Amino acid sequence: MRLDFKHLNPLQRYKIMSHTVVPRPIAWIVTEHEDIINIAPFSYFIPLSSEPPALIVSIGHKKNGEPKDTLKNILKTKKCTICFVSQELLKDMHYTSKDLPHDTSEAEYFNIDTKRVFEEFPPMIKNSPSAFFCTLNQVVDLKGSKTVPLILEVEKYFVDDKFVTDKEKLHIELDLIARVGKEYSICENKITPPVIP
Repeated sequence: MRLDFKHLNPLQRYKIMSHTVVPRPIAWIVTEHEDIINIAPFSYFIPLSSEPPALIVSIGHKKNGEPKDTLKNILKTKKCTICFVSQELLKDMHYTSKDLPHDTSEAEYFNIDTKRVFEEFPPMIKNSPSAFFCTLNQVVDLKGSKTVPLILEVEKYFVDDKFVTDKEKLHIELDLIARVGKEYSICENKITPPVIP
């Protein structure tokens, strides 16, 4: 089958991209505004650069057309915390995709515990195995897009010590939830690369 993206509608393009670019990591983003902790997952998310250490996440709008709270908060405060999702957190992560009023905290609504790791950044999900603490580097003006790509610069990092297999070499072993199409997956079956002749 050959397809010309110019002749597909946005939903068809989304289906193809989300079923082909797999697995997609999940950015479970925590932001704060006026003491309200907002938590929401995003799977249009990927590392972009190591120097500077940067990630890109694309954030859409609510069904009523307003920017999502995560987007509003990052644009206002220039900060966010990106948590990663273990199997035990799958349900909580999925629940936080629900649209809630701007003045309602997902942390309170779904009874999700958070902890402050770095005072200058939003808290992280308490049981998340790892998290990036980021500042807004730039907003990408993607012509014709209904989502807003943000380049986030990683300033600080947290990982639970039990996932660090070698502190000197910084070897970290995480089994994290990813998105595959509309479903979730965990990448447990690791394959050793073949030796290049």
